[in-house]
This record gives sequence, C-alpha cells and structure tokens, in this order.
Amino acid sequence: MGDWLYLIIAIAVVGVLTLAGLLTSGRRRKAAPPSAGTDVIVPPPTEGETATEAPPEPAVDPATVEAGPGAAAPTLERPESTSSRLVRLRQRLSRSQGGLGKGLLALLSRERLDEDTWEAIEDTLLTADVGVAPTQALVEQLRTRLRVEGGQAPDPRAVLREELIELVGTDLDRRVQVTGADGKPGVVLVVGVNGAGKTTTVGKIARILVAEDLTVTLGAADTFRAAAVDQLATWGERVGVEVVRGPEGGDPASVAFEAVKHGVDNGVDTVLVDTAGRLQNKAGLMDELGKIKRVIEKQAEVTEVLLVLDATTGQNGLIQARVFSEIVDVTGIVLTKLDGSAKGGIVVQVQRELGVPVKLVGLGEGADDMAPFDAAAFVDALLG
Repeated sequence: MGDWLYLIIAIAVVGVLTLAGLLTSGRRRKAAPPSAGTDVIVPPPTEGETATEAPPEPAVDPATVEAGPGAAAPTLERPESTSSRLVRLRQRLSRSQGGLGKGLLALLSRERLDEDTWEAIEDTLLTADVGVAPTQALVEQLRTRLRVEGGQAPDPRAVLREELIELVGTDLDRRVQVTGADGKPGVVLVVGVNGAGKTTTVGKIARILVAEDLTVTLGAADTFRAAAVDQLATWGERVGVEVVRGPEGGDPASVAFEAVKHGVDNGVDTVLVDTAGRLQNKAGLMDELGKIKRVIEKQAEVTEVLLVLDATTGQNGLIQARVFSEIVDVTGIVLTKLDGSAKGGIVVQVQRELGVPVKLVGLGEGADDMAPFDAAAFVDALLG
C-alpha cells in the first residue's frame, strides 16, 4: 500500500512541474505590439546583397505568397519593355475597336456618297463617343477631300487615316515627365475617382518605369482605403519597389511628404503618389489635393499630374474629368479599360474637353497591359 501511495504522489508532482513549464514558455513567446506611423516597405535584398537592418514586414496579398515557415521570398518580376507593350496595344485595339474603322471605310467606299451616307458616317462617329463638334469637323474635312472634281478619286482609306490621326492629335506632347531637375526625383501625382483603376494604374506605371531601368518609390496616400494601400504594397513587392505608407485614416499629405522625402534622400528617379478619389465633397477633395501638392513641393517639384479615367463610363467620365481639372492642374490622361466595351472616340472627346493629351492607355487586366499612347498606332488599329 505504501509503494502505491509514493507512486501516486510522484506522478502528481511531475504533472504540476510540467504544467508550470508550459505556462512559463507561453508567456515568453508573447510578441510585442507593432509600432504605428509612416513606414517604408523595403523589398528583400537580392542575391549577393546583405541588409544593414531588418526591414519592416511588407504588407502583401496572402494569395500571392505561400504560407509556412519554410516559404521562400518571392522572385522579383521583370516587366515587359515598351516596344513589346506597343505591339500588344495595336493587337488589342484592332480586336476591340476595329468595328468603328471598318464601318467608316464601308460607308466611304460606296460609289455614291449622298446625304444619307454622310448622315450614317456622322451617326457611326457619334455612337463611338467621338463627340458632336469633332464629328462635324471630321465629316466636313472628309467631304472636302473626297469630293470628286475630275481625275482619279483619292483612296478613302488613306484619307480617313490621315484625318483621324489629325483628329486624335499629332502636335500634343505625350511624354510623361518622370524625372526631376537638379538631381531631385520626378514626382507624379495620380488622381481620379475610386473605381477607375487608379491604384492599379500606379502599380502598372511603376512596372513601365522599372522596365526602363528607373528607380521608383510609391506613396500610398489613399489612406482611407486600407485595401488600396495593401494593393499598392503588393504591386511594389512584385518588382522590388519601395512603398511608403501610413496608418489607416492618417493624413494623406503626410504620407506624400514622407514618400518624396524618401525619394530625395535615396536618389530615386521617380516618386509615384496614389491619392484618394472621393467625389462626394468637392471642397474637401480640393483642400486635400491642394495640401498634398503644397507639401510635396516643399521638397521637389510635381512634374506630372495624371488623371485616370475609365474609358467605359462615357459622359460620366467626362463630368468627373472636368471636376478634377478644376481642382488640380492636370497634365495628362490615363485611359483605362479601353478594350472590350469602351468606345475609341472617347480619346478625341476627352482631349477636346480638357485640353490635355492622353498619355497612357490600359487595355486589359494583365500586369503589363498598359502602354504609352501613340496616335498613329491607335488609328491603324481602328482601321484594322
């Protein structure tokens, strides 16, 4: 009986000691809370480099990174070159917008261009969102050049191509100013309503610049949408671009200031700043964008203000464009979603309305489905 008693006591003592050890271990493993404030998401060092200090943990989309303690760091992507993008631009446009050019050519190739034919040409152009004034100007030019006054009639396709290129604009400066003066970075402010593809556009522009071997910093100044900040962080991580971000709901101007400061301090070529796109309160938006621009220019000049427009919204997009052009000095337009249901005439109309050129176009959901806009390539794609 005594032996059994000693055994029971020994088991009880071992159990108590084991439980105490587990509790102590749990307390040691408890992590310290993260600190708040503006931070820079630094990509992991490439092979052959060493990090001087541990970078903050990047905010990435869980869907793009394998989980688990043994998961490897993501491999940096190499974006497509501009020449490759332009080839795909022409192919995509010819598939999605070719109906406009073919319809016009079919009408202009008739043996007799009577009033009914010219009315049909006008209707075709208006349906493509070219706009009333540009349509009337184009039809007048076509009528003048295709009027047969003896001799051989001109080639309708060649005439249409020349007039469409003139209409889209050949004298506009479509270069995006991405570098600054005096050794400072170029600062590109990207504005537009939420839903137009603004944050995605910032990420895609970053890829174009990386393909051109430029160094880039992204500023996530749309602090009111946590999803936008995380999305931008993912874009940056994929191509090794640093992203400056702040606390959710924080001051957007503060984030923009820190992003430009980081770009200046580190000799970066270009700083791209994503901004909020709420249109519910025009005065509030004006104050916010004005403040962002003022604090940025304490360190470096804003070299470009790009307005992102969804090409599928038609007249609504033009109304939004006018509001933003009243708030901030827009220098160029990025048209997204020009493939699919978008009508190519919006290019002409938006340029007429705002007096600034379309500089970039988006033609799909792919990471490299954005390219510099070229008037001749655009018209050739329309005509097939």
